[in-house]
Amino acid sequence: MEIVIKLSQFLLSLSLLIILHELGHFIPAKLFKTRVEKFYLFFDLKYSLLKKKIGETEYGIGWLPLGGYVKISGMIDESMDKEQMALPAQPWEFRSKPAWQRLIIMLGGVTVNFILAFIIYIGMAYAYGDSYISNADMKDGLLIENQAMINAGFKSGDKIVAVDGEKIVRFDKEISSKIILAKDVVIERNGIEQTIKMPNDFIDQLSKFEKAPLVAIRVPFAITEVPTESLNKELKAKDIIVSLNGQKTKYLDEVQSVLEKNKNKTIPAVVLRNQKEVAINVVVSNVGKMGVSIGALGLETLEKLGYYKITHQKYSFLESIPFGIEKGKDQLVGYGKQLKMIFNPETKAYKQVGGFHAIYNIFPSSWSWEVFWSITAILSIMLGVMNLLPIPALDGGHVMFLLFEIVSGKKPSDKFLENAQMVGFVLLISLLLFANGNDIYKAIVGK
Repeated sequence: MEIVIKLSQFLLSLSLLIILHELGHFIPAKLFKTRVEKFYLFFDLKYSLLKKKIGETEYGIGWLPLGGYVKISGMIDESMDKEQMALPAQPWEFRSKPAWQRLIIMLGGVTVNFILAFIIYIGMAYAYGDSYISNADMKDGLLIENQAMINAGFKSGDKIVAVDGEKIVRFDKEISSKIILAKDVVIERNGIEQTIKMPNDFIDQLSKFEKAPLVAIRVPFAITEVPTESLNKELKAKDIIVSLNGQKTKYLDEVQSVLEKNKNKTIPAVVLRNQKEVAINVVVSNVGKMGVSIGALGLETLEKLGYYKITHQKYSFLESIPFGIEKGKDQLVGYGKQLKMIFNPETKAYKQVGGFHAIYNIFPSSWSWEVFWSITAILSIMLGVMNLLPIPALDGGHVMFLLFEIVSGKKPSDKFLENAQMVGFVLLISLLLFANGNDIYKAIVGK
């Protein structure tokens, strides 16, 4: 069932993005009276799963889920229809239209991608609001268990003050993305601020260790079950350990530290039980364990216990517009930085480029519309940015040649465009093989 749910989200998101992207080309083409011969979701090499011709356009679904396309008459594209291009240009063909109209047609797809992302963020702000912890309330700092973060110089209890000069006002899920892209991070440790210079190959280092959050809120040692074979019968489910061996242990990591130092001992403890503190003794095993199961407490429970103050922000429709636009802008800038790191060999970020399997794995194993729309918005931005790259065969390649034509007044020859299209196609296939090859490699080596 987990595979079905993830695959359903993956295909739905991919299909939505492809259809809307191609619609961005289709609509201006129709407005400028340019004939569109095909409109396809997925590629129909040799044959299609479904197809129906309405007017002059054939609409269909292909069998190869690597994208989609609209075939516009008189345009040099992946179809490489040289026979049509050898004939005299017709008024309804792409090549007969003014350069500015052709430019609008080519920019239509990425424009829709960016607009879609902003609309999603606006809709999410209105539907779900926003929840976060003020950074000022993170008085005891964060939990740092990711080995790459520890190697970079972070410790549990550190408070993130600023990232690349940007002051951190609130702790939310975006902070990890900011740290990944950062050059330096200012932390507060034991009341003293210091700067940590992030390694150039930090993204590569992340892949070498077990997947763990870069940063997380510190939580209490909350017991969920005491097995019958446990030596600590005095402990009960829902107990929270607040003191151990005379040392205050507000957080789980503090409990683990005390246990590690007291192996094979019986030590005094204080637990919070039914909102009252109860003194007991606990037995610590030779590996620093108490033989109990622990679990995470929800944010509402943590707030009731006085650990954190959660801010829940609701937005009216009008208020959600600037918030959504700002969120979209931040994601766009962030992805631009990621792309820059990928093309910088020093960062080794190119090793983490993934293909379809990597995208599939982003989706959760349980259905969540909030997560689905959040991922779809990010993918829409990625699709828009990638299509703008000045590579022949991509929208950005066509735009590059059109801008040259507009500025110089000279249109590149059809032969040149055909050759450029072939070069671009080879580059795209190479990138596709590299990205999906990375997926296969990681599946084999387990990282």
